[in-house]
Amino acid sequence: MEFRSAFPVAVLLGGMLGAAAVALDAPTASPSSAAPSLDGIAVDAAAPAARRVRWDIPVVRNAPVERFVRLFTHKQQDRMALYLKRSGRYEGMIRGKLRARGMPEDLVYLSMIESGFNPTARSRAQAVGLWQFIAGTARDYGLRVDAYVDERRDPEKSTDAALRYLRDLHNEFGAWYLAAAAYNTGGGRVSRVMREETGRVRGVEADFWRIRHRLPAETREYVPLMLAAALIGKEPQRYGLGGVKRWLPLEVETVQVPGGTELEVVARAVGATERELERLNPQLIKQMTPPGSRAYPVRVPRGSRGLFAARFAGLHQQAVERARVERAREQQVVKARQAEARRVAARSRSHTVRRGESLWTIARRHDTSVAALKRANGMGSRSTIRPGQRLRLPS
Repeated sequence: MEFRSAFPVAVLLGGMLGAAAVALDAPTASPSSAAPSLDGIAVDAAAPAARRVRWDIPVVRNAPVERFVRLFTHKQQDRMALYLKRSGRYEGMIRGKLRARGMPEDLVYLSMIESGFNPTARSRAQAVGLWQFIAGTARDYGLRVDAYVDERRDPEKSTDAALRYLRDLHNEFGAWYLAAAAYNTGGGRVSRVMREETGRVRGVEADFWRIRHRLPAETREYVPLMLAAALIGKEPQRYGLGGVKRWLPLEVETVQVPGGTELEVVARAVGATERELERLNPQLIKQMTPPGSRAYPVRVPRGSRGLFAARFAGLHQQAVERARVERAREQQVVKARQAEARRVAARSRSHTVRRGESLWTIARRHDTSVAALKRANGMGSRSTIRPGQRLRLPS
């Protein structure tokens, strides 16, 4: 997944440039300065006891994290507000899947810094979706990526794949900060740096800060970026973003649709717009179910399954008939064009004799022989040609 985040470059550049304002010899908070534990769960020590925020990942508030907090609450405040709006659509689903796997729910903020909770986000490295999978890694974790379906854009399936990947990375490195760094730059790089700096691959959260200077620039800022997003996401009112209204989750159910069916047909069956169906099924990149499949699950607005059952069969049959007529019309057009092409070719395989030409000069010009030219025109050994005569050329 190396260097594929769709998170705006301006955010990363702003954070990196902001580092120049921090004195080189300024002490950096170590993980020992993380918030104290409450029943084994980290809390924000700066918050009053009555409204302390509970965390399930370690929280470090050091200079790199604070740079991004300032950036998100000043220059990039409008962008952060947009991401908080989008979070309402997907955060509950992601947290539920994390909770079901026994993973820290606050890893949801990794998706925020990957894509801004945009399921159709695409990076310059061609990584796609909420979790910014490149095609190879997506396929390794069971996602379908082809000309008709790109499940990197499917919020639920891509989340399942991303959480399996993160769990594998955590099993390898033993710490969520290291797993997050490996998610960004690749496990091989983090493994190599860990061996060189600590003599081992598995580590603890503090090891990220120990090896941070050896990581690529984007990866150095990745964990601070995630922590800053989490701090603001959990307490937006504390950072001037309390008035942001978050989008509601999508309420959907699924229906089984034959392969090769346009989403427009499904939309008419359930009384929705085609654009609404495209938003519910962003993985269908050609706005149709993949041809060849006997049935494909399509998301429709909740409560519309009954309409689908009553109306789809008739609409689908009409669409199939229209497609058949259109194919027949297209075939007629193709045949007409082919016939015209043959007529043009036939006309082009002839030659009008000019004054001074002989069979030999004509044969040479058209890369053939005098004998072949005579055979094509039924000429004998004593036949002659005259100006204006049209000769057929051998095929």
